[in-house]
Amino acid sequence: MQVNPDGLKRILIGRPFPTSASAHERLDKVRGLAIFASDPISSNAYATEAIMHVLIVLGSGALAMTMPIALGIAALIALVCTSYVQTIHHYPHGGGAYSVAKDNLGQHVALFAAAALMTDYVLTVSVSVAAGIRAITSAFPPLVELRLPLAIAAVLLIAWINLRGVRESGTVFAFPTYAFVAGVLVTILLGLSRMYGLFGLPPLDAHPVVLPASVAIDPWSLAYTWLLLRAFAAGCTALTGIEAISNGVTAFRKPEARNAATTMVWMAVIAMTLFIGISWLATHMALIPTDEGESILSQMTNGVSENLSGGRVLYFWVQAFTALILLLAANTGYQDFPRLGFFLARDGYMPRWMQNRGDRLVYSSGILLLTLIAVVVLVAFRAEEIRMLPLYAIGVMISFTLSQAGMVVLWGKVSRLKPGETLRTEVTTLHHERNVGWKRILNATGALVTGVVLVVITATKFLEGAWIIALLIPLFVWSFLAIHRHYGRVADMLSTNEREATLDSLTDVADVVIVPIPDVHRGTLRALKYAKKLSQNVRAVAIITDDDQQARILRRWARFPELTKDEEIHLINYDYRDIIDRLVEYIIEVSTEEYPNQLVTVVVPEFIPRNAIERLLHNQTANMLRRRLHAEPNIVVIDIHYHV
Repeated sequence: MQVNPDGLKRILIGRPFPTSASAHERLDKVRGLAIFASDPISSNAYATEAIMHVLIVLGSGALAMTMPIALGIAALIALVCTSYVQTIHHYPHGGGAYSVAKDNLGQHVALFAAAALMTDYVLTVSVSVAAGIRAITSAFPPLVELRLPLAIAAVLLIAWINLRGVRESGTVFAFPTYAFVAGVLVTILLGLSRMYGLFGLPPLDAHPVVLPASVAIDPWSLAYTWLLLRAFAAGCTALTGIEAISNGVTAFRKPEARNAATTMVWMAVIAMTLFIGISWLATHMALIPTDEGESILSQMTNGVSENLSGGRVLYFWVQAFTALILLLAANTGYQDFPRLGFFLARDGYMPRWMQNRGDRLVYSSGILLLTLIAVVVLVAFRAEEIRMLPLYAIGVMISFTLSQAGMVVLWGKVSRLKPGETLRTEVTTLHHERNVGWKRILNATGALVTGVVLVVITATKFLEGAWIIALLIPLFVWSFLAIHRHYGRVADMLSTNEREATLDSLTDVADVVIVPIPDVHRGTLRALKYAKKLSQNVRAVAIITDDDQQARILRRWARFPELTKDEEIHLINYDYRDIIDRLVEYIIEVSTEEYPNQLVTVVVPEFIPRNAIERLLHNQTANMLRRRLHAEPNIVVIDIHYHV
């Protein structure tokens, strides 16, 4: 039975949406928060732990610095989110840091922003999924050995959900996101209540793990300062995904910019609340991170829920939805990587097919490409998110810095506008605004702070793996420019400029048609009949490897004189089994020696079996011949199918 690929596609992806349904597929603020904010919100599951992993080197005394570092990072989140609200209002068509940098800092700087974002989106998928699987294995330790296959399966599942459409994926992701937020907020409130003896709740028990003794070190020493900087850099993973909303403004319902900005504010409030709350409890409960086993969030929830009625329900609620939101946080990458790919492809810096939308009005090619890269990263790092974290925040800090620096330049343009004046830039339209000076100072401060953080992260994490990102980003930029040069050359070659493209400059068509025939049968006769309509000079070519084959072909050729009597058959004796080489050699000889600088036509007979399984039973001579001839500039290949 023949398998219908379209039928299978409909089952997996769903019925196609008409282009006119694009507006109906847009997101409201509730779904938008679930899709675009799942990454920064879910980062709270491991950001505090990342800080403590660094500080624990110095023992219990250094862990007291977790909270001050967390407050500094929370302030940075507020600063960056405020800046991106301005970006959303001034660049309502999306593109985020790429659009801002392109409009204000130049195309090459914009490409660095795009490369940084793309590395960040890939790592968003890989780290989020790996962290989600770790949350599962924390609750079910026997599954630790299955971490990698579970992570790959999760990536494929998320890709499948996204291929079904933006609105449908938003519906799927909404409940786990809000369930995670609710569960962690309840845990924080219960923990604070038990810590301070509120509402008659039992006090928290002491943490059963004995903290390592503090290492004697001068708090004013360079080593101590270096450790604090490393801890701050590790905690900056809490900022990943913040720029996602600014990249996907057009995914929101009208008014797009207002809805996106509102969602950005709510994301910042939720992310900072959870981050500060987890860091406070983790510090005051004397929790310690471990390289393997139970996560800080799991330890915290376990301690808070212990000795409470229904406490185990809360524990498994938080663990279950931590795993889910960490897995689904990968969706932030799936929303923005394809969209950024669209902007780059539109400008000629990525393959054109990255612009194409699938049947469900999503950028299917970008989704599939991201899936492939993310799986490769997971395999390379064995789905261990702690090993990937040093690579994580560099890309996002580059994009933050360039975006805010671009906004500083933009405010300079706005400041020169008088009331009622407008300025159309390459990407957006600017209007006169009040308080431009304060807005410019805000973005300048943001650019300076995130720039310093970028230097700190790069310096402290360079030997831990950050050098990979430092190498990849310039490599991506080089690739973008190479693609752009290719499209430029193609455009020049296809140009119809009056000075260059005239009918006389076009290649002539040679009065010859070559028909390769392995034998004389209905398929080859059909190809000969077609070839005779193209030219009076038709050459049937057969590569002969033994005498029996030659006799058989000549005998069958003579059976159809009405078709073959006026045609020339070329029998080429060849003493090797790979006949493709000799056939291609003959065709090239005709093209270059007999008809130089002219188009030579090759009509290839090919019979088509009923299904893919039957196709495996036949050799692929026609396919191999086509592939070899496609490299020749003056040879035209025409396929003549004969369906069996």
